[in-house]
Amino acid sequence: MEIKYFDALIQAINIITDGIHIVDASGKIVYYNVAAKQLDEIDVDKAIGRHILEVYPSLSFDTSTILKVLKTGKPIYNVEQNFVNYKGDKISTLNSTLPITYNNKVVGALEVSRNITKVRELSEKIVNLQRELYETSESLEKTSKPLAKFNFLDIIGQNKEMLKLKSLGLKAAMSDSPVMVAGSTGTGKELFVQSIHNSSNRKHKPFIAQNCAALPSNLLESILFGSVKGSFTGAENRPGLFELANGGTLFLDEINSMPLELQTKLLRVLQDGRVRRVGSSNTVDVDVRVISAINTEINEVVESKQLRQDLFFRLNVITLVIPDLCKRKEDIPILVEHFIKKYNDKCSKFFSGISKEVMDIFMEYSWPGNVRELEHAIESAVSLYDGDLIREEHLPFQFKNYHPTYSSSLDTSVIQPLNVAVDKVEREIIISALEQTDYNIAKAAKLINVPRQTLQYKIKKLDIPFH
Repeated sequence: MEIKYFDALIQAINIITDGIHIVDASGKIVYYNVAAKQLDEIDVDKAIGRHILEVYPSLSFDTSTILKVLKTGKPIYNVEQNFVNYKGDKISTLNSTLPITYNNKVVGALEVSRNITKVRELSEKIVNLQRELYETSESLEKTSKPLAKFNFLDIIGQNKEMLKLKSLGLKAAMSDSPVMVAGSTGTGKELFVQSIHNSSNRKHKPFIAQNCAALPSNLLESILFGSVKGSFTGAENRPGLFELANGGTLFLDEINSMPLELQTKLLRVLQDGRVRRVGSSNTVDVDVRVISAINTEINEVVESKQLRQDLFFRLNVITLVIPDLCKRKEDIPILVEHFIKKYNDKCSKFFSGISKEVMDIFMEYSWPGNVRELEHAIESAVSLYDGDLIREEHLPFQFKNYHPTYSSSLDTSVIQPLNVAVDKVEREIIISALEQTDYNIAKAAKLINVPRQTLQYKIKKLDIPFH
C-alpha cells in the first residue's frame, strides 16, 4: 500500500508545471520531474546521479541557488536565476529552494523553479523599444505630439471632489515634486498621472509607466535600473527605465507591491538623483520626476508595511486620492453619455442613451470596478446590440435581474429581509469581481478588499458557480 501511495505522489509531482530538482548533500541530482526536463531539455536518465554544475555548466557555486542552500542550510524564496543550457539557450527561472535535513544535518536540497524566460525576454524587448522610441523623440520639435495620451480634459465629471482634484493636479504639474495617486482599481489614476505629465514642462520628454506588481524582484530591479554585461548570465549593457525617462516622468504603478529590498535602492536613487546599473560600480545622473500610484487606502501602506516609511514620505509630497464611482454617482449620467458617444463612433452605432430602468440600476449599483466597469458595460452593450436605447437586456451578466431595492415612492411589496438583501448584493459584487479577474481568487479578493479565505467562504456560502 505504501508503494502505491509513493507512486501516486510521484505522478502528482510530475503533473506540476514547475520544475522540481532534488539533490543530495554533495550536489548530485537524485530527482528531476517532467517539468524540469521540459524546462532544461535534458533527459531524466542523463541528469540523475550527476552533479548540478555538470548538468548546468553556466552556473557556479556562487550563482547556483541550490548550492547556496546546501552551503548555508537556509531556505531562499523567489530568487531569479539565469543560466545557459547545454544547447546555448538563455533560461531565466524564479527559484524557491529548501534544505533537506536529518538529525540537524543538511542531507540535500529541494528546488522549485518557475520558467520566466518569456517574461524576461518580453520585458527586455519593451525596454529596447522604449529606448528606441525615446531616442527618436529627442530629435522631435516641441510642437510634437506628447508621449502620454491623456490630459485633464479627458477626465469626465462635475463632482465637486473631482473638480477639486483636477485643480490640484494642474497645480502639481507646475512643480517637480513627487506625486502619489491613491484610488481603487478602475477609478482613473493613470488619467491623472498622464494629465500631470502633459501639463508640465516635461511634456515633450519621455513618459514611462511600469507596474511594480507585474514582475519578480530581480527582474524589476534590472528593468528599473539597467544592467551591465556579465552582471548575470545573459545580461547585456542596457539602460533601465530611470535612464530612459531622463528629463521626463516615470510612473510607478502599484508601488506598494514593490519588494521591500528594492524599495531601499529606489529611495537612494530618489535622494541622490543617481542610478547604478545592476553589476556596475559607476553611477549615472538622472533627472526624473517620479509619480507613483497605490490601489489601497493611503494610510494603510505604511501601517501594513507595504512601503518603507522613509520611501512613503519621499513619494507622498503631493497626494491625490481619487474617489470611488459610488461616491460620485452624480457623474454617472455624464460618463454614460461620454462612453455612448465614444463607442458609437468606434462601432458605427446610433444609441442615443439608456432606458430609465438601466439608469435606476446604474444609480444604485455599487460599482466595484468603478469607472472602468461602467465603460465596459457601455462598450459591451454598444458592441453587441443595435437600437436607440441601451436596455436592461443589453447589460452584462452582473446586471441581469438586478433591480434597485429603493424607490422614490416606497413599494412595500418588494421590501426584503435585510440578510437576504445583503446576500444578494454580496453575490453580485463577488460575481462581478470574479468575472473581471478571469476567476482568479487572489486578484478578485484584492479587488474587493477582502482576505482570500473570506472570499472562498463567501463563494461556497452564496452558492456562486466557479469556472
